[in-house]
Amino acid sequence: MTEFVVITGLSGAGRSTVSNAFEDLGWFVIDNLPMTLIDKVVELAVAPGSSIDRVALVIGSGQQRESVIPVVSDLQQAADSVKVLFLDATDEALVRRYESTRRRHPYAGEGTGTLADVIARERAQLDEVRSLADVVIDTTNLNIHQLRARIVERFSGAEPDGGMRTTILSFGYKHGIPVDADLVFDCRFLPNPHWVEPLRPLTGKALAVKEYVLGQDAAVPFLDRIDDLLEFLLPQFVAEGKAYLTVAIGCTGGRHRSVAISEELARRLRQHGHAPTVEHRDIEL
Repeated sequence: MTEFVVITGLSGAGRSTVSNAFEDLGWFVIDNLPMTLIDKVVELAVAPGSSIDRVALVIGSGQQRESVIPVVSDLQQAADSVKVLFLDATDEALVRRYESTRRRHPYAGEGTGTLADVIARERAQLDEVRSLADVVIDTTNLNIHQLRARIVERFSGAEPDGGMRTTILSFGYKHGIPVDADLVFDCRFLPNPHWVEPLRPLTGKALAVKEYVLGQDAAVPFLDRIDDLLEFLLPQFVAEGKAYLTVAIGCTGGRHRSVAISEELARRLRQHGHAPTVEHRDIEL
């Protein structure tokens, strides 16, 4: 079976880094191939005796608006496994990246306005493309190494049981809600360890913080309800064919409560036979 991933997203959100990461993982990466040749590539990849089992098609800004949707439709008819990876980032992050590199935005020639206006225009034009995505990765707070690690985690190995990868992601609301979250739970109602002097420099991975957070009266009932909900939802998502699920747990800063709750939730899910991964987006901020 040949796997296909279509890599697309906002200009400046990290397509080059992601393309290199896929190549390092052994994928056959094709960047900005003319749309008229994609059918030929698919034909060669799925032909009997082909040695190509994983193909990543990188579709750039000049092509994706008109081409991603028909390309994905054609691929789904020709191949068994097709996923769309959409790279996103906040407008502010994209402005900083373009200003620091002095590169010209690919959409800059389409009308007038500031760089922020151009980015907003591209975002609006790619709304339908984003809605097709199986995986959305928000690169706003990811450096190159973290983005590569995210790709390795999600695309390096075989699919887990049920064919769906589940990620538990902790975050801080003051840094923004993750754009790639499917389900979001807010644990800011729990007392904040930040205001306990000995706990402030620690994170939710530390035993003392974990005991403080989970020792609150509302913590275990909160976890029980999320646990029950996920036990119901996960099989439903698998049956629907969803490939990736991100469950985001948020607190104020993303260092204490959300980290401790995420780790405990992942532990519970593993006891039920699931294999979630855990990421802490803002633990070092």
